[in-house]
Amino acid sequence: MSIIATTGNSAAVTLAPIWRDVLATSLRALTEVVAEVRTDQGELATPCAEWTVTQVIQHAAGDQLAFARALGVGAGPAYDPFAPSGVLDVPATGLVAAAAADSAAAWATVADDAETVPTPLPHGDLPTPIAAVLCALDAAVHAWDIAVTIGRPSPLTEDLAAALLLAADGVIEPLRQWGAYAPVVAGESGDTAVEHLLRYLGRTPRR
Repeated sequence: MSIIATTGNSAAVTLAPIWRDVLATSLRALTEVVAEVRTDQGELATPCAEWTVTQVIQHAAGDQLAFARALGVGAGPAYDPFAPSGVLDVPATGLVAAAAADSAAAWATVADDAETVPTPLPHGDLPTPIAAVLCALDAAVHAWDIAVTIGRPSPLTEDLAAALLLAADGVIEPLRQWGAYAPVVAGESGDTAVEHLLRYLGRTPRR
């Protein structure tokens, strides 16, 4: 997976050959990081304002279920992903694994030539590569939130971050206004693609 900027290409065109890989990588990152969470770490505060590790897990799983439902797979989350309770009725690993499986199954139904797909976002239908990578972004960035909180390595690579940022740039502004993302954090000289992505999403990178 590699992002090569081509003058004149839209984000959707650039992401079209790689969105399935980006999504699979991101879903795997989320499931693997959640599997590393110890039972005594669920109440730790995360980079997501006022949310604990458990709440981020609930939110991330709920968002994947919401994307799957928009694509016609599953019933969606049984709770509001933006008001996670912090109390799990099932193990976190099972919750996330099931959500990731539904999401993967839903995106597998999308044909390669599908120009747009429905989303659970306020935008409604979006170009397929953009929608898929925004779904991936949700999984990958929350995997980062959890990983840095519990002291595990970041799951974000430079190539993955570049792809996620390409989809996010500009598209998430309505979500930021809605409160889904904090304001952009000012950049620093020498920022990497990962750091640029995190700052754009309202997070302070941890070096």
